[in-house]
Amino acid sequence: MSRFSQVIPVILSGGSGTRLWPVSRKLYPKQFIPLRENRSLFQDTVARVKSLDEGIQSPIIICNDEHRFMAAEQLRQEGVDHADIVLEPVGRNTAPAITLAALCALQRDKNAIILVLPADHILNQQEQFKEAIALAASLSANEKLVTFGIKPTRPETGYGYIKAGSQVMQGAYQVEKFVEKPALDKAQTYLQSGEYSWNSGMFMFKASTLLAELEKYQPEIAASVTTAYGSQQKDLDFIRIDKDEFSACKSESIDYAVMENTDNAVVVALSSDWNDVGSWHALWESSLQDENNNALTGDVLLEDCQGCYVHSSNRLVTAVGMKDAVIVETADAIMVAPRDQSQKVKDIANKLNNSTREEAQIHRKVYRPWGDYESIDNAERFQVKRITVKPGERLSLQKHHHRAEHWIVVNGTAVVTCDDKEFLLSENESTYIPIGAIHRLENPGKIPLELIEVQSGTYLGEDDIERFDDKYGRSDK
Repeated sequence: MSRFSQVIPVILSGGSGTRLWPVSRKLYPKQFIPLRENRSLFQDTVARVKSLDEGIQSPIIICNDEHRFMAAEQLRQEGVDHADIVLEPVGRNTAPAITLAALCALQRDKNAIILVLPADHILNQQEQFKEAIALAASLSANEKLVTFGIKPTRPETGYGYIKAGSQVMQGAYQVEKFVEKPALDKAQTYLQSGEYSWNSGMFMFKASTLLAELEKYQPEIAASVTTAYGSQQKDLDFIRIDKDEFSACKSESIDYAVMENTDNAVVVALSSDWNDVGSWHALWESSLQDENNNALTGDVLLEDCQGCYVHSSNRLVTAVGMKDAVIVETADAIMVAPRDQSQKVKDIANKLNNSTREEAQIHRKVYRPWGDYESIDNAERFQVKRITVKPGERLSLQKHHHRAEHWIVVNGTAVVTCDDKEFLLSENESTYIPIGAIHRLENPGKIPLELIEVQSGTYLGEDDIERFDDKYGRSDK
């Protein structure tokens, strides 16, 4: 039997990644974006746990309802077929999220050990990671609640710290205390003492042990989440929980709720190149750099620049004489900041969100379970989109009350439903969908269907849609 046969990986994927705006946005957050080598951090995390041991169980994913199809698609790309995807109707921090995972794990195995990993971390030394997980699994089997401490390499003020107490066994120590993000002088003292590690936000414990400790220290959270999970409903490949009950649950981190209170907290030391990718500076640190310490993504040309992170999504970006700067370009926004102040990008994202600017929520390219669409042009009473439908997929059967649509196929073949008619459209052919017509678009072919859509009407918002049938279970809200 595999030594990891009772271990169930739990991947927490609910963050919005506002410190990586404008690339990361509410409906397409950093964990699902291909930031490194055309792979997302979520995919890297899935691959990391898959490679631990062939006997490890399939993962439990905790993610936002809005991100469910991205999570499912990236799991498919990684060859994971039997994951449990539990949808949080609202974000309530890590304690409720991990409680959901523990309840889900106990439905599989009453002795389940859960390995809790954020979806957005970089961790390079796989062998050291595997050794730390094996040690933590043995401690967890003996009712310990394990957190992983990263050996610090610098006086970092952006991370919390863990002070190690007495040794439990080689590589594992009783937790003496958790420390909030310190000032620089404190961080230097922690580094020099050798007694502190960075708090990684990764955990391992028996699901039953975690629930028992939560009931002891935070019984209201335990009760609310248990009730919400007990009212679950299956929706395609997803597990939906009771929204009202979960929304009423207190928002609390697992550190505050349990780890700082329990007598059974143990920290396992992990020496690894680790990065929580919490800012553009952190992404610069973890990226390949040229001879001038510049990290470049996309079409970028620099002259006399040093220590810069430059990201181009759509067009040529150039810079001259810049030092230690972050420059990020997307189709609808440009962000420039000193690299050492890149944490403040979160404040810009919050201001945009408070003013209900679209740039805080979505990109011009929007991903859907059937494919994607990208806004090309718009003005009063018209909008032009480029739509891509994946092979074998179809949009919902729907109608609009305020807009008409013109479709021009530029690649592939479309099956079009318009009221009581169904017909094929091929490359260089077009059709017209009148206001109020019940219609659907489907790709019956083996290659992506690409078309240009021209919308015209008095109102062109995405909420002008009434769905009559949808294979993905979406409502018309």
